[in-house]
Amino acid sequence: MFRCPSCGAFNRVREPPPPGQPTCGRCQRPLDLSGAPQEVDGEALWRAVSASPVPLLLDLWAPWCGPCRAAAPILEAVGRKQAGRLVILKLNTDANPQAASQLRVQGIPTFVVFSGGREVARRSGLLPQAELERWALSAAQGQGPSASV
Repeated sequence: MFRCPSCGAFNRVREPPPPGQPTCGRCQRPLDLSGAPQEVDGEALWRAVSASPVPLLLDLWAPWCGPCRAAAPILEAVGRKQAGRLVILKLNTDANPQAASQLRVQGIPTFVVFSGGREVARRSGLLPQAELERWALSAAQGQGPSASV
């Protein structure tokens, strides 16, 4: 499953993808199959959480946060490796304070895994790529500890 960066709709794309540029079934705009993290605001986040047929990994970050900036290439790598199986979203807590408050964010970076429309795990602090990927996938499958700080 891939989330359209234009309208937020989730699109099923067969493996291997068909030739040419796939488009969103809802808005007909080009669909990004790279798995790269997508920026969302609070409204788009809640729509994605409630509609996603695949697990979501949310990165709560801020532009001034050094560890948050260091996490960006890690999230990019995880997203590309898990494209179609895990959707990675990024929420800027400075630009979206209400959503950050609803999520009870106490420190950043914070990573939250959603599956089946609900939060299943949360973890704060920078993690190496392999550990972040293992934790997110395990949490999405309902295995392992749900939170670790």
